[in-house]
Formats: sequence, C-alpha cells, structure tokens
Amino acid sequence: MKQEQQIVECVPNFSEGRNKAIIDAITNVITNVKGVKLLDVDPGEATNRTVVTFVGEPQPVVEAAFQAVKKAGMLIDMRQHHGAHPRMGATDVLPIVPVSGITLEECAELSRQLARRIAQELNIPCYCYEAAALKPERKNLAVCRAGEYEALPEKLAKEETAPDFGARPYDEQVARTGCTVVGARDFLIAVNYNLNTTSTRRANAIAFDVREKGRPMREGNSVDGKPLKDANGNTIMQPGTLKSTKAIGWYIDEYGIAQVSMNITNINVTPLHVAFDEVCRAAAARGVRVTGAEIVGLMPKRVLLDAGRHYLEMQQRSVGIPEDDIIQIAIKSMSLDQLKPFCPKEKVIEMLLEADDDTQKLVDLSVKAFTEETSRESPAPGGGTIAACMGAMGAALGTMVANLSAHKRGWDERWEEFSRWAEKGQALQSRLLRLIDDDTAAFNEIMAAFGMPKSNDEEKTLRSAAIQTATLHAAQVPLETMKTAFEAFALCKAMAENGNPNSISDAGVGALAIRAAVRGACMNVKINASSLKDRSLAEPLIAEADRIAEEADREEAAITSFINARLV
Repeated sequence: MKQEQQIVECVPNFSEGRNKAIIDAITNVITNVKGVKLLDVDPGEATNRTVVTFVGEPQPVVEAAFQAVKKAGMLIDMRQHHGAHPRMGATDVLPIVPVSGITLEECAELSRQLARRIAQELNIPCYCYEAAALKPERKNLAVCRAGEYEALPEKLAKEETAPDFGARPYDEQVARTGCTVVGARDFLIAVNYNLNTTSTRRANAIAFDVREKGRPMREGNSVDGKPLKDANGNTIMQPGTLKSTKAIGWYIDEYGIAQVSMNITNINVTPLHVAFDEVCRAAAARGVRVTGAEIVGLMPKRVLLDAGRHYLEMQQRSVGIPEDDIIQIAIKSMSLDQLKPFCPKEKVIEMLLEADDDTQKLVDLSVKAFTEETSRESPAPGGGTIAACMGAMGAALGTMVANLSAHKRGWDERWEEFSRWAEKGQALQSRLLRLIDDDTAAFNEIMAAFGMPKSNDEEKTLRSAAIQTATLHAAQVPLETMKTAFEAFALCKAMAENGNPNSISDAGVGALAIRAAVRGACMNVKINASSLKDRSLAEPLIAEADRIAEEADREEAAITSFINARLV
C-alpha cells in the first residue's frame, strides 16, 4: 500500500557567486528534473559561492544533484576561482537532508551512492562527510576540506587523505573541477527570538546562556575578567543549556527590537519548542521577555507538529486532533506570527509541495462534489472508494468521542487516556483517507492496462501481464481498507464502554460505518481477485477477506448490542 511520501532536501554549494549565466545554467538542470522543486538560490559576491536549496522525493533529488554537479564541473574552473569562503571544488559540498518519511541513515546511503556515481561517471573525486562519513574523522566537514583546493595535490597523493571515491593522482581534470564533499545531515532550523528589549548586550547574554558553545569562563566570574585558559592555552568555556545550537544576540532596526538569532543544527536533539521554552526561561532570568519567534526559511512539518503536541500536553489537552489544528497551536504558542503573518503553506516544506501538486484528489472535494462525482456514469470512484470513506468516517466518529471525553468536566485526570485513543483514531482516519484515492487509482491502473496495444504476440503478452499486475493491486487495496477499518473497532468499543456517555450513540454509528466499510471492501477484494489467473494469489486474498469480514460482523454486533442496552 501507499506509504508516507519520502521527501529530502538537497543544499549544494557551488563555487560561483558572481556569474549569473553560470548560476542559471546550474539551476536550470535542477528544475528540469521532474519531481524536484527549487526553493532558493542564494549567490554571494564576496564568497564567490552560491547556495542552492531544492526538495522532492529521493530519486529525483539525487538525479538533480548529479546533473547539477555535472554542469558545475563543465562550467566552473577552480584554477580561476577566488573567494572568501573555504572551498575545494566546483561543487564544494552537497548534503542530503531528511525532511519526512525517511531516516538520516537512509539519506546517508543515498549520499554514498551519489558520491560513487559522481566519481565513476564524472571522474570527480568525492569525500563523504557527517552521517555519510566512511571514516570517523570525516564526519567533520573541516577535516575533509582541510587545506582547501590548494592542498589537493598533496592530499590526493597520500592514502590516508585520499578521497573515499575516485581516488587518483592529481591531474588536469582535478585541477579544473576540484573535489566534492557529499554527505547527509539533519535538518537545520534558523530561528530568531524576539525580545522586549533593545539591548544587544542582553540579547547576547541570553544567547550565550543557551547556545551549546556557551561563553568563556573568566577570572572572578566577572563580565570583564580575564578569560581562563587550560593547560594547552585554550579558552575554557562554560557550556550553554541547549545542545546542537549556535546563537548570537543582535538588534534589528526594521522591528526596533533585539533578537536572539539561533541555528538549531539537529532538531532531533533539540526540537524547536524545547529551544523556545529554554530561551524564554533564560530571558526571564535576566528580566527580559520573549514576545515571539521568527522562522527564517522553511521547515519540515514535524517541527510544528511536535511543538503543537508539546503545548497541548502542557495544557492537558488531547493531541488527537487534526494536523492543521495542532500546527495552529504551535504558531500561537510560540507567536510565530508576531512580526508578520505566518502561513504554513509557505513555510512548511510538505505543504509547499502539496500546493504545487495539481493532481485532483477525491479527498480534497467537498462532500457535495464527492457525492456527485460518485454518481456520474463512470465506474470510478466506486464501491471500494466509498468503503474507505465510510471507514474514515467511522474512525472519525470514534475520535470525536475520545476528544469529547478527554475534555469532559470532571474527567480531567483521564485526559491522557482519551488523548491516546484520539491519536490512534487520527492515524487510522489518515490511512483510510489515503485509501480513498488509492482505490480509484488502482481501478484506473486496470483501465490503463486494458488500453495497452495488442497488435502482436509480444504486445499481447505485455498487456496481459500488466492487466494481472494491476488486478492484483486492485484486490490488495480494498484488503488494506478492510484491515485498517477493522482496527477502528477497538476505538469505538472503548468509547462506547468508557467514553463520554452523552456520545455513546456516536460510537455506535462509528461501529456501523466501520462494518459497512469492511463488508464493502470485502466485495471489492472478491470481484477483483476473481479475475486473477493465478489462483495461488487469489485464494489467500479471498480467504483473508472472508475472515476479517466475519470478525467485523461479530465486533459490530457486540458494540451495538452494548449500546442499545444502554439507550433504553
């Protein structure tokens, strides 16, 4: 079945920040790759360097990255390059960053594969850094780039400093392209905390309190005391309270306030809401108040979802509510809209990509439009789609009762119990909503297979195989609907027995909708499985569908019997 979409970000740095024609040529090959969205192009005159940001599913992003490296290697001559920023290649550094549905470890493997391909096909030597590092010391980018471009002849001559892929003696091509550092890192969040002060000194003090590096320890613990040194002559630092953060204080003329400007380099170690709360605490300790926060650039959806859930839990409120509602809680809790409107569809990567997707989805239609679309003289959307819809409605009703129970007066001590149930309900609802469109898509796959050419034996064979593959998928999708909908019985049962008694009938209607979903999807499993030539594939599907349907009958009967006994 369709899994959560995998999205990655790629942020290559190219050693050209002055020649617009070259920059445009590089970014054009990125945008020409289908499935990739270019988010930002940031050229620097002094650094002679351009930072490009694009996102998409892993394979298109990796392909776009490869094409960009290829184009940069053709157009940028490192022998002529001069700039303020450290560099050692036409494409200097190329990190792949997990956004959603993919782990850092998976991104690291993608990075290694990309580095190998760059070395093999483009003949550009590559080092691997951070999570993709093949040597522990190369996790640090500075180690990979030590000595910069000018040190390459010596580094390539030694085994211990040779690239991970494409190692060879320094030659004319390397002289032109340099080397590239490919890696994987966690998502970086840039955030500014707004303060009710104009004092840069106060803002800096707060920044030093919280940033991982902290501040220098001084003689007598005085502000202007001489910095303390260790035995090696290095300044002794007093670490701050937040790991994986960098921060500084500054004054913003545009707003007339001081800010703490922070980079969170690992949101898994220090989530945004944790950083926000800690900066608030540190500011309050110095008589300053954080009035809001400003997100610079984009972020993954999970950053706001994690924050919203955190603040809901602090309020002892259910977190089993729609994602849009959770995001609004996050925005208001951290006052992300204090200085300017905060639009999630413009700031959240997944939402930005969804806005660009012009595919018409059934789940995005109004109830009226969805109903009318179903009624038209076309076979899809049909029974399987409606079954998934009924399942989603059943799960939604159970979730509603859970949320009403979590917030019922006098039941305050039980809010976590019902919040957990509501979360489960939201997850089931989301899966079933996806299956609404998956079912129609599966039917369309069958129609597309029947539309394939059949003018000769080879075409007939390919067509027949495609029909069978599509038919199998069309049987598997409603089976997944059955399994997912069935899981929602536990929710409705728990709410009928233990939830808000004023909503017991809602739990009952939910159970009835779930049974209808299971029985309806079962019919679709059978009608599609009946067209499978390979009975070894068909019979298990039918047997499992029958088993789930029979169990659904028993579950629904037990729930409705319990409810009816209490309604009289």
